[in-house]
Amino acid sequence: MQFSVTPESIAEIPADCLVIPVWKDGGLGKEASALDATVSGALGRIAASGDYLWDIGDTHLLHGPEDCAAGRILLAGAGAPDDFGATEAAKFLAGNARIVLARNMPQVHFGLADLEANGPDAQWLAARLAQAVEVAAYRYRATKASTKREAVLEGVSAPALADGLEQALRRGQAIGRGMNRARELGNLPGNICTPEYLASHARELAEGSGKLSVDVLDEEQMRELKMGSLLSVAAGSIEEARLIVLHYKGAGDDSKPAVLVGKGITFDTGGISLKPGLAMDEMKFDMCGAASVLGTVAAVAELQLPINLVGMVAAAENMPGGKATKPGDIVTSMSGKTIEILNTDAEGRLVLCDALTYAERFKPACVIDIATLTGAAVAAFGNHANVMLGNDQALMDRLLQCGLNSLDRAWQLPLWDEYQKQLDSNFADMANIGGKLAGTITAACFLSRYTENFSWAHLDIAGSAWHSEGARKGATGRPVPLLMEFLLSLPNKD
Repeated sequence: MQFSVTPESIAEIPADCLVIPVWKDGGLGKEASALDATVSGALGRIAASGDYLWDIGDTHLLHGPEDCAAGRILLAGAGAPDDFGATEAAKFLAGNARIVLARNMPQVHFGLADLEANGPDAQWLAARLAQAVEVAAYRYRATKASTKREAVLEGVSAPALADGLEQALRRGQAIGRGMNRARELGNLPGNICTPEYLASHARELAEGSGKLSVDVLDEEQMRELKMGSLLSVAAGSIEEARLIVLHYKGAGDDSKPAVLVGKGITFDTGGISLKPGLAMDEMKFDMCGAASVLGTVAAVAELQLPINLVGMVAAAENMPGGKATKPGDIVTSMSGKTIEILNTDAEGRLVLCDALTYAERFKPACVIDIATLTGAAVAAFGNHANVMLGNDQALMDRLLQCGLNSLDRAWQLPLWDEYQKQLDSNFADMANIGGKLAGTITAACFLSRYTENFSWAHLDIAGSAWHSEGARKGATGRPVPLLMEFLLSLPNKD
């Protein structure tokens, strides 16, 4: 899909459709009023007809407007101008992107001038427009034989409201594509998206970029590194574990990398601590942390950001079997610390702890792990928030702000010493679970014991990574927007 900026007046743009905002109770902004004068007041009459409240989601499609180069005009409700902020702008753009994608409109122009007059700045709007269109255009087709005809959107344009809008469109498009990559990987079934499949995907990603390289550790190499914790998760599966490490070099050798570590459990039965059968199909989404890392790395490479980045994926399949890890087993992690596995369904932290230990060799500026880690996060926050904990308040403050800026929000929980006692074990250095209470916090407490030598934040995305029901069922692509906002904010070290 092509995104562009046009300096033409809106009535002269030869698009298949113009998307024009209408404010609540029929108010037209400056750009809409100018277009209305060209089409003999047709827009004003429709806007003032009383047929619509012009809340976000209200639309009227006008065909063949006279004296206008466009074939159609979509009048789209934008709500009250005094209440129009970033959240409302994102809803407006996403909703109308879905509308134009459902029709045969190859070339569409979004009139952003009136939105900018009352809401976010032009660069934010342009980036969000491209992101919204890319995300709305995603269709899962990998395992479907359907030949259903779908509308084609080839190009989207925005008005030349400010300098740098082309870059903003490219930025938003890269983020949208990164989200869609994460969604596609998350949506694939576990019999296709295996640990080796993720490794092959990473290799293909690296082949397409001159600044990307990849290392893939197999089980023999992990045994040599004494990654007993990660390997214990894969013991019951015929699918071998993989530790995937993508290196993106966009800055000088003296620039410390940011490191992203994704949980990549390609299917999670719970192991011997078997999950209930109801909705177990959704455990293919247990690698959405890994998918978000791959989507983010792809977006960084597409934008050629002047940073150094390491993207790690700890990939395994958690299955019961004759060789599977049992409750009560004790394993030794790469760090040398021993772990009593009281519940084999608390496996994400077991793959992450060895990956976090491995990450230390990169002398990171910071490490962020991303994981669908705990049901407790879903119980507390539902599907809206990414849950965050960590050992560096400055890093977490920055991530919180990036979440607000990107509308991919996070909420911080405490990582107090009092919670650490819940991981005490009579037989090992620690247990892998901390009892029934504060499950999201005790999971992060476990990980914190492997992050003592670097700045670290943990994102539990168990609630935000996928939708469970209806037409929306599937991976969301979060928290790619949050991660990209953070990486885009890093100082230029080129």
